Amino acid sequence: MSVLEEMRIRSLGVIDDAVVELSPGFTAVTGETGAGKTMVVTSLGLLLGGRADPALVRIGAKAAVVEGRITVSAGDAAAVRAEEAGAEIDEGALLISRTVSAEGRSRAHLGGRSVPVGVLAELADELVAVHGQTDQQGLLKPARQRQALDRYAGDGVAVPHAKYAAAYRRLRAVVTELDELTTRARERAQEADLLRFGLGEIAGVEPLPGEDTDLAAEAERLGHAEALASAAALAHAALAGNPEDQEGVDATTVVAAAGRSLDAVRAHDPALAALADRIGEISILLADVAGELAGYADQLDADPLRLAAVEERRAALTALTRKYGEDIAAVLAWAEDGAGRLTELEGDDDRIGELTAERDALRAELSGLGQALTDARTAAAALFAEAVTEELASLAMPHARVSFDIRQTDAADEASGIDIDGRSVLYGPSGADEVELLLAPHPGAQPRPIAKGASGGELSRVMLAVEVVFAGSDPVPTYLFDEVDAGVGGKAAVEVGRRLAKLAKSAQVVVVTHLPQVAAFADRQLLVEKTVDGAVTRSGVTVLEGEDRVRELSRMLAGQEDSETARAHAEELLAAARTDG
Repeated sequence: MSVLEEMRIRSLGVIDDAVVELSPGFTAVTGETGAGKTMVVTSLGLLLGGRADPALVRIGAKAAVVEGRITVSAGDAAAVRAEEAGAEIDEGALLISRTVSAEGRSRAHLGGRSVPVGVLAELADELVAVHGQTDQQGLLKPARQRQALDRYAGDGVAVPHAKYAAAYRRLRAVVTELDELTTRARERAQEADLLRFGLGEIAGVEPLPGEDTDLAAEAERLGHAEALASAAALAHAALAGNPEDQEGVDATTVVAAAGRSLDAVRAHDPALAALADRIGEISILLADVAGELAGYADQLDADPLRLAAVEERRAALTALTRKYGEDIAAVLAWAEDGAGRLTELEGDDDRIGELTAERDALRAELSGLGQALTDARTAAAALFAEAVTEELASLAMPHARVSFDIRQTDAADEASGIDIDGRSVLYGPSGADEVELLLAPHPGAQPRPIAKGASGGELSRVMLAVEVVFAGSDPVPTYLFDEVDAGVGGKAAVEVGRRLAKLAKSAQVVVVTHLPQVAAFADRQLLVEKTVDGAVTRSGVTVLEGEDRVRELSRMLAGQEDSETARAHAEELLAAARTDG
């Protein structure tokens, strides 16, 4: 079992520097009002990922620091999560540190490693259940009461709830898509018409990939056909000669003459022979080029009708690129995407039918799962209420009875609800049930919501009874109660102390209390005291033993440490607590 062994608190609120040593069983934290007892709760909240409030930093200090040492067992969920975060666990001890600067910056360390604050919050779920006056206020809300019932029920509710939540999320997605399809029908019809028009225009032209580039080149060639033919003829004449000019000099004749002059003497020098070979290659190349020039001139088409046809085709392609893409490749890509989108839009009617059928099937499924949730909660509520009622009997409320009111609200019509017990009722992400905890404090009293039917002291005991019941079904290693005994006194206070002591047999319990009847049952009592300058120093949190503990209990009883009557009562309380334990 994980145990919070020690906390060191520096520059937090009224605490300058103090060490809080806790018992693995029941620790009571006591002291004068305003002495800083609740800083113990605040410190633990910071250690476990609570909100960092710079107002908590002691005036004049740069930062508040809280350090804690927790003993964890190998394989515990908390130990596994800490190791996943890179923390080191030294012989079963896990060190946690939280720093809050006066400027509001916050840093967290776990097992010697810097970690996000969220990691500490994850550990909190496995390590500590914190309860204070604000938690009691939370218990007054029906949503929190439903969560408490679901937590108690365990898998009996968790399994159908998981299935229900999955079906609910899918239903919401289906309804959202249906709404979009139906409310945007006109827009989608207009979009489909535009796509059909565009695809029709493109299909009418029937562009080919790369056609725009090829036609641009052909238009350039046809537009300059005469200049190209003249240039080709002049080049051919320069290379191969002009038949009409018998005295003209051409490149082929000159190169051939050069080759013949070297061929006559090539046998006498290999170097000269190599040059003769290269001249021969030039002659061959000149002949090839001259032949291609002659063929180019013969094939060149200067047909103005072909040029007009090319320009007309290019104009048709340009009309497409002006609307649908920068070139024909982009136009064809638009057509492909548009055809897919049009198929999707034209399938809306079919899609609406499919979604409508799925919506109806999901609502029918939710009706069955919602009914299973209601049945599971009803069964768990009877057991939970019975167990809490038994605990209240141990807390000096022997005639009190706790029950649950599980109800549903009728839907305005069948379309907006699911069927539970033959009625169409409203539903949400956690089912159709509204859960409210009722209390009848004495026989004959009408059960009423605990917010209206319980006094402050009764509410504290109901809260404690609920937590004790949870300890048996879903325990956590450490319970921290911040004055949940407010409004309790006399015999009821003794019973609260006795019940906390019983809870401490299976878990670590830390209680900030002003009641001596509660503190007397603690295995360890810590006294928080301020010095004359209003600060709690290292020596300001002390473990009370023997005579010191009697004096503190006397102060809590009568406000006078040295009152003989109070001392006698304090000793009696301690003796009774030891005997009871």
